[in-house]
Amino acid sequence: MKIAIVGLGAIGREVAKLLEAGRPRLVLAALSSRDPVKSAAIARDLNLRAPVLGLAEAVQRCDVVVDCAVSASLKSVARAAFAAGRTLVTVNASALLGAPELYAEAETADSRIVVASGALLAFDAVAAAAVGRIERVEMRNRKPPRALSGAPFVVENKIDLEAITAPTRIFAGTARQAAAGFPANVNVAAALSLAGIGPDRTLVEIWADPTVERNIHEYEVVSDSVRFSVRTEGIPSPDNPKTSAIVPLSVVATLDRLAAPVRIGT
Repeated sequence: MKIAIVGLGAIGREVAKLLEAGRPRLVLAALSSRDPVKSAAIARDLNLRAPVLGLAEAVQRCDVVVDCAVSASLKSVARAAFAAGRTLVTVNASALLGAPELYAEAETADSRIVVASGALLAFDAVAAAAVGRIERVEMRNRKPPRALSGAPFVVENKIDLEAITAPTRIFAGTARQAAAGFPANVNVAAALSLAGIGPDRTLVEIWADPTVERNIHEYEVVSDSVRFSVRTEGIPSPDNPKTSAIVPLSVVATLDRLAAPVRIGT
């Protein structure tokens, strides 16, 4: 299966390195980004053999488009993939909440949108519970304050992250509201809501916590078939503390499943 990666930030670079190192049934066929000169330099530094191309040409060379670009680029990347009838794998679940029209566009184009699970676990259980009746989903995210810098909610509310010296809840609301206020920080909450009872019923808290060094996600699901709670402690990416190091691994695992003759799990 031929893969094109769009976006060579912290996540895209790691996905490219993993594919270049060799995965059964997966081939890195093309790279693309908003800055082709910078991307070409990154490709040389990482000894990547795939060419750096414009988006339209990169999409033509692959079977699956992997969206690792900034969230604002989701629509353009998705539509390029749909125009060529390609499957889109994305890490930008928050952006997907704000673009529901892409669902119908993917169906019309006979394409698919696949959201990588990223730093969150137990999506199979959430999806299975949603076949029945989920009564409640609540999530708490704890991150070092520096990981929340630049978030629209933080900027608009003039929150001084450097002044936070104890665990502080800075947001409580729905997953939809969290995705709008923290688009680079809560893809996990957005993905959880898509797998379960939706972005308007999934409740989210965000804590700036100077006592932690990892991105901690805790959530509880109560349904008519199962009740469970999950806690993960994601090691922050050394290149981008807003995301966890497991996210690019999750993308590659998603690609492995798409290409495999046998799939484990829902």
